Amino acid sequence: MAAPMSNVDEIRERVILGEYGVRNVHSTDFPGNYPGYNDTWELKKFKKNFRLDVVHMDENTLEFDMVGIDAAIANAFRRILLAEVPTMAIEKVFIYNNTSIIQDEILAHRLGLIPIKADPRLFEYRSAGDEEGTEIDTIQLQLKIKCTRNPRASKDSSDPKELYLNHMVYSKDITWVPIGNQADVFADAKIGPVHGDILLAQLRPGQELDIVMHCVKGIGKDHAKFSPVATASYRLLPEITLLQTIEGEKAERLKSCFSPGVIEVENIDGRQVAKVVNSRLDTCSREVLRHDDLKSVVKLGRVRDYFIFSVESTGILPPDVLVSEAINVLIAKCQKFLTELDSTEME
Repeated sequence: MAAPMSNVDEIRERVILGEYGVRNVHSTDFPGNYPGYNDTWELKKFKKNFRLDVVHMDENTLEFDMVGIDAAIANAFRRILLAEVPTMAIEKVFIYNNTSIIQDEILAHRLGLIPIKADPRLFEYRSAGDEEGTEIDTIQLQLKIKCTRNPRASKDSSDPKELYLNHMVYSKDITWVPIGNQADVFADAKIGPVHGDILLAQLRPGQELDIVMHCVKGIGKDHAKFSPVATASYRLLPEITLLQTIEGEKAERLKSCFSPGVIEVENIDGRQVAKVVNSRLDTCSREVLRHDDLKSVVKLGRVRDYFIFSVESTGILPPDVLVSEAINVLIAKCQKFLTELDSTEME
């Protein structure tokens, strides 16, 4: 049965959170679905409605709003961030000596997951049959360390930190070994692990590690170690509507049903009145719907085309660079698709 025209705008633009389910979860604004609405996609209309607002950015995290776009495109953008923006990661591990208690394959796996600080845009993909690698497609790292007794340790000490030297192997012990002209090309770049405090192994006197590693360019679709983000996610902007004035004890109870900062109680002419201050902070727990006297005076929803993105970089590249690279990947995909369409039409 067709929806009443009074509800069409809500169906098209809002996801409604009910007590027993979520309504309007599917996009329905396609051409011809609603009489009187022109939903034909137009570039001019898209440019007018689309916007991207940066809310917060620091060294490793970025939060921004992407408004006026379909969920399919937003999700494609998220998946590109996770799996198709290239990075450099350890691919080949040559273990010349490992007398620690950690098995070679376990150690190699731990090494492979260390984020490597190197700009992947300055390197090429390694050819499939190339085992050696060159300065344009490979970064060589080395880990060479041996545990010995500390001659200055107290005789009564039982603390390994005092008794032994180099007994804790960290990612900071990995050093970069330039290949070819890399020392000149990357003179200003500090190539190596992003974080120096990643524990790799524990040694005891006489145990040592002698390892050479080759880093190559790759994408997260091939292996998670190439993913440039710790997380990339989005959520729809929450919308909270108070259907009537809520005062006194009910206002305080309403405030406690939401995340801090969402609802505030204000003094208006001697009355304690609830007011929606910042619905963006809400986690959409729907706790308010458990209260019989409150669920009928509050309407919970989400704006369908308002995506709040959170991107957390692993530190290989700044988050704003990752976003721009993801956009470039999406553009390349679109161009490839258009090229394929043109070639099909010509045939």
